[in-house]
Order: sequence, then structure tokens, then C-alpha cells
Amino acid sequence: MPTGNAATQHTANRAAITACIILSVIMQALDTTIANVALPYMQGSVSASADQINWVLTSYIVAAAIMTPPSGFFANRFGRKRVLMVAITGFVVASVLCGIAQSLFQIVAFRLLQGMFGAALVPIAQSILLDIYTPEERGSAMALFGVSVMVGPVLGPVIGGWLTDHMSWRWVFYINVPIGALAFLGISLYMKETKIAAETKLDWLGFGSLSVAIAAMQVCLDRGSQLDWFSSFEILIEAVVAASAFYIFLVHTFTAKRSFVNPRLFLDRNFAVGMFFIFIVGVTYLASMALMTPYLQTLMGYPVVTAGLVMGPRGLGTMVCMFMVGRLIGKVDTRFLLMTGLLLTAWAMYDMTGWTPDVSQWTIAVTGFVQGAGLGFLFVPLTTVTFATLAPESRADATGLYNLSRNVGSSVGISVVSYLLVRNNQINHATIGSHVTAVNRAFNDGAVMKVLSPWTASGRAALDLVIQKQAAIISYMNDFKLMMILSLAAIPLLLLLRGASPATGSDHAVVME
Repeated sequence: MPTGNAATQHTANRAAITACIILSVIMQALDTTIANVALPYMQGSVSASADQINWVLTSYIVAAAIMTPPSGFFANRFGRKRVLMVAITGFVVASVLCGIAQSLFQIVAFRLLQGMFGAALVPIAQSILLDIYTPEERGSAMALFGVSVMVGPVLGPVIGGWLTDHMSWRWVFYINVPIGALAFLGISLYMKETKIAAETKLDWLGFGSLSVAIAAMQVCLDRGSQLDWFSSFEILIEAVVAASAFYIFLVHTFTAKRSFVNPRLFLDRNFAVGMFFIFIVGVTYLASMALMTPYLQTLMGYPVVTAGLVMGPRGLGTMVCMFMVGRLIGKVDTRFLLMTGLLLTAWAMYDMTGWTPDVSQWTIAVTGFVQGAGLGFLFVPLTTVTFATLAPESRADATGLYNLSRNVGSSVGISVVSYLLVRNNQINHATIGSHVTAVNRAFNDGAVMKVLSPWTASGRAALDLVIQKQAAIISYMNDFKLMMILSLAAIPLLLLLRGASPATGSDHAVVME
């Protein structure tokens, strides 16, 4: 470690690098949800149908998921600083192109480009933070990193709603320009380039087969509910392509001398278990976010900005607990911290299974804070323990896979809960409707007959609205219950985790001295 003036400069540069990295991660994390509230406005501007405009979201997720794993290769082959600066520049340029897009094809294409460049930001930023901080400091560093990754999706709807209401939907993309410019300037000034491995090569067969598998699976999940799943020839083709590509990827991975994904990484028990855990975190966190926005806006009638503000305590709970847990790393058993996070998450989901549209804003805020606290107890220790027993030279590839698992978990979770919501809504509507007959005793009440009479057109319409609302409430309850079960089912896997190895080191060479 440097001493005297060198140590002071080293610390200052490290702080500057950390700030710039966090800015770039926040920029990328915001774009996972900031466009959601602007979709109706985009739909009118580019003359798209409701189904077509959803590609603005799915194209970004798919591109980010596909391009996350090779980020380790690009960092090793061309250097972390160079790749990070190219990623920031490409992301900002793609954001501007999204803002000026005039057609559906253009905005979907530019969102794909945005996702491709943005995919490298999170794993490279994470690997840099792991290297510039000592093992004792990594808990706090991962807490700060976790806040930037996980609070972005919470702030996205609020910021996106405000920008759309007061300016234009195009500004949800333009906002990336000043953030990206600051991050680019700081990294170019304070960060030193890492060593380049010129002999590093990309396994194109492994990368290509995994990319096709992820893309086909996501399209299948997104369009399955619209096309009645396997009764559609398109869905059958997409499922076969996804399964075949994944089979080729697996066979190639375990038979090739130098495959795209190093299977030896999964021999590390902590890394293998951590990959599964972060998948569950992606499912429960972002899927619940995807459910909460329509729940508050559709069932409870909240304006989009109000809904975002009510959901704000979730981010506050995450930030508070992340910083608190960062100081507990190394002092408290990591498995205990993870179990606390899972139990808090499960409790929040359990409480949400009893919600109705009459639930108070205070209850929503408190439950959101508890869920956010659960994430805070999960993300920091999980990230730390997942990489604790890996060699430093394996971190670039490992962080790419780790974030891929989180992205895939998020996309799969959103697709599954959205499908279950629609399916259960139809089932519940039919079940409740079967009990609403003209001879039902409830219609003996004069007040009920006046408003909900089954013998008048207006009464039947009002009656259908009541049934639809009740069916939707039960469908949301079922989704929240599923995520509660997933959280509880993951607890036994904590027994497979082991403590950190003292052999893990850091590489402060990336800090410019």
C-alpha cells in the first residue's frame, strides 16, 4: 500500500473512481424501469399496438442478458478502463437515439443497442470495486454497489413519471447524457488501465449458442400467453430453438478445451450456490416491482408519481440495511444475514397476500420498507460470499455470469408472474361469476338490486366490474404467495455456503497513482 502523499492520492483517486463507477451503474440501473411509465406516450408517438410497445422493455432485457457474460472477455482482452469508457459512450449515444426515434422499429433497435452497451457496466464495475478495496473493506464497497444497482429500479418509475408529465417521454432517455458524461470524464482522469491479455480469445460457439438460447426463451415467455403457448406453432419453434441451443451450449462447455463459460467456476460451492440465490433475488425483487406498479395504478387508482412515491420506502429500506450489513460482514455469520434477508422478504410477501385496494398508504410503505430491508440483508453478504473463495483472476468471468443470472431471473420472474396474473384472473373471474346468478340471495337486498341488477344492462356491466376487480385481487395474492414460497424454499441452501478464504487478495493497480 502507498504511504504519505502517495497514500492520500491513492485514497482520493479510489474515491473518485468509486463515484464514477456508481454513476455509470445508476445510469444503467435506472433504465431497467424508467421507461415503463412512459410506454403509453411512446405507443402514441410511434403508432404501435399494446403488444408491440412491450418490445421496448423486452429488447433491452434480452440484449443486456446476452451481452453480460462476454464482458469478462472484453475486459481481459482490451482492458477494463477502455471497455468501460466504450460502454458508457455507447450507452449514452444509444439513449440519445432512443430519444429521437420516430418509429417502433427504430426505438426497439436502439433499445437493443442500449442494452448491449449497458450490459458490461455492472459486472465490470463490480469487479473493479472488488479489486480496489481490501477484503476487509469489500462489505462496505458492495453495500454501495448494491444500492446503485437495486435502488435504480425503485427510482426509475418516479423519475420517469415526473419527466414524462413535465417534459416529454423522450427525456427518460436524454437524462443519461449528463450522468454518462460525468462518469466518462472521471474514469478517463482517475483510473489506470489494467493489464491486457492479448492471447485471450472468445469462444464464439459457446457465446452464440447461449445467446440464441436466452433470446429464444425470452421471446417464448413474452409471447406465450398471447399465443396460447404450445398450441401456437411460433411458440413451439421458439421453445425447440431455445432447448436445442442450450443443449449445444452445455455439450460444448463440458467438451471444449477453452469454452465460453469456464465450468470449473461451478466447482466452487459458494459461487454455484450464489448463482442460484441471485436468480431468486432477481425473480422476487423485480417481479414484485412489476406487480406493484399496476396494482397501485389500476386497482387503487394512484397517479403514477404517487405510486412511485409510495414505493419509495422500499428503496430506503434497502439503502439503510445495505450500509448496516456492510459493517457486519466478517463480524456476523454470513448465513445468518442471508437467512434474515430471506425471512424479511418472505414476511413482506406474506403481508401482501392479505392486501385489498383499501389498504392504507402507511401499510404499503411499511411493507415496502421491510421488503427493501430484506434485499439489503441479501445483496451485500450474498455478493461478498459468492466471490469470497474465487481467485482474483476468475472474478471478471464470474461477475459476468453472476449478473447474467440476476438478469435472467428478473426477466423470467416478470414474464412468469405476468402470465400467472392474466391466467389466474381469467380463472378467478369464471369461478366467481359462476356463483353470481339471478337466484342468488344477495339480490334480495334492494340497494344491491338498484346498482347491480342482473336484469339490466347497466347492472350487469357494474356487476362484471366488481367480479373483475375481485378476480384481480385474488390473482395478485397468488403471485405474492408464490414469491413468498420461493423465498422460504431457498433457506435450506444456506447450509451449503462456507466461510471466506483468507487467500483472496486485491489488485489496487487499477487506481491511478
